[in-house]
Amino acid sequence: MSEEFEVRGVHEERMDAAAEIEPRGMAGQLAVMTAILATVGAMFSYMAGSTQADAGLFKNDAAIKKTEASNQWNFYQAKSSKQNLSELGMQLSDNAHKAFFEGEAKRYKMEKAEIKLAAEKLEKASTDFDEKSEALMHQHHRWAEATTVLQIAIAMAAIALLTRKRWLEKAVFVMTGVGLVVGALAYLHI
Repeated sequence: MSEEFEVRGVHEERMDAAAEIEPRGMAGQLAVMTAILATVGAMFSYMAGSTQADAGLFKNDAAIKKTEASNQWNFYQAKSSKQNLSELGMQLSDNAHKAFFEGEAKRYKMEKAEIKLAAEKLEKASTDFDEKSEALMHQHHRWAEATTVLQIAIAMAAIALLTRKRWLEKAVFVMTGVGLVVGALAYLHI
């Protein structure tokens, strides 16, 4: 009859010793947590970039509308100058030409009213685009904050895995919770 012998090597003894120090599952748990954090962080990062780009587009639209409004105000000023010259012509001319200058002054006054409405409408559009841009920039900052917190949680997970500290693993979960809350605030536009 033969007896079975188990010969254990140094490597196996060290693996058993490491298993006693590190509770089973910590490495696997942190690996899964890190993968999830990286995925959610990537989504948050995408949203941060997207909202920043949209905010830039709205800011650009605001600048365009502001320029168009400025052009309208310049046109308004030109019509005012022509109206003033017509009124001056009315004062300085003889009776035969007064009717012509009076008609011109009235025409410029009516044209100015239309131009003023157009300029005010463009200024309002510019203000609306500015407000949309500011709201999106606020949301962008929330997404960026959430991404940063999740990146910190990933780094802490790596340190927890290397040091095998349970309290650090718990801190990873706390940072993850903070990151998810900030991400939810970004999603809800708060």
